[in-house]
Amino acid sequence: MPAPNLSVTIAGITMKNPLTVGSGTYGHHGRFSQFFPVEVMGALVPKTIRTYKWPGNPAPRLHETPAGLHTSVGIPCNTWEHFLSQDVPILKSLNVPIIQSVIGCTEDEYVDIVERCSDLGIFAGIELNLSCPNLKQGGLDFGYDPDAAYRVVKRSKERSQIPIFGKLAPDYSSLVSVAKAIESAGVDAISMINGPRAMCIDYRTRKPIIGNKIGALGGPALKSLAVYMVWEVYRAVNIPIIGMGGVADFRDVIEFIRNDF
Repeated sequence: MPAPNLSVTIAGITMKNPLTVGSGTYGHHGRFSQFFPVEVMGALVPKTIRTYKWPGNPAPRLHETPAGLHTSVGIPCNTWEHFLSQDVPILKSLNVPIIQSVIGCTEDEYVDIVERCSDLGIFAGIELNLSCPNLKQGGLDFGYDPDAAYRVVKRSKERSQIPIFGKLAPDYSSLVSVAKAIESAGVDAISMINGPRAMCIDYRTRKPIIGNKIGALGGPALKSLAVYMVWEVYRAVNIPIIGMGGVADFRDVIEFIRNDF
């Protein structure tokens, strides 16, 4: 019996199957090849990058919770020059579409990294991680502010030659309004959800366990929340959605794929 055809096309990107990874869980390039061949996936979304070196958040950064993982890594990055010399050659060697995740703390930073990645000519798309405080607008995350999200997507689209994905923050109060805003700005697809904010307290010390005090929650505990939010946005927009959050096996995948009623 021939293998089933699982191919999909999202924002003009042909994927041999609908499976990819969340950028925050994967790493900077092909390091996960020691666990499984990267090419088995439909697309690869490497860890988020900036144009400059960034140390990330103070340790400890990880704490296991019931059915999940509390994290506050802070998206550490090397320099752009390091990315070009160390990561790009490995990414170019992979036989799979690559959607590079990027972030900035201002609109100009987003536009800069988008233009640089687009000009490299090796990526199938660019994912805007919108869960970063807007330093020029009072510190509110781009992903919580429809106007700020609209502007950063609009400007990024003007400077990119490849599809732009917007990664949404899991905020009930602004989720649909931000999704509609970036759709109107011309975003090609949405990826969701990013990890919701979380905190864990050590009952013995009465202090936060994570070095940054607050972080995000990931793992199986997140799946039902993610499935609901994908369903909510699916009813509000007319662009493709890549759903993620708490996926552990094929049953979870089916929940996201059939979340279209």
